[in-house]
Amino acid sequence: MKIAVSAMGGSLEAQVSEKFGRAPYFIIVDTDTMKFTPVMNNASSMSGGAGPEAVRQVSSHGVSAVLTGQLGPNAQNALAAAKITAVTGISGTKTVRQAAEEYAKK
Repeated sequence: MKIAVSAMGGSLEAQVSEKFGRAPYFIIVDTDTMKFTPVMNNASSMSGGAGPEAVRQVSSHGVSAVLTGQLGPNAQNALAAAKITAVTGISGTKTVRQAAEEYAKK
């Protein structure tokens, strides 16, 4: 299964970003193999509409879920429209690897 984790850096060892739309990176992770692709978030510096633009970016990678700390209402609506599961409440003290492995066990 492919998931996207909002991240502060471009690796599995990066800390989770607690803000989805403003995260510097998204790490696209295949939870079966733990292979990953870092994606710079082009929406992070937008003055408005960052959440929906971030959803467009991750949905283009065919993810079924997004793991993050928090989502704004526009991002939530865009994820629901794209039929992508939103998992919030992930602490910024966790690494992308930890968040992905915990999600894969559920």
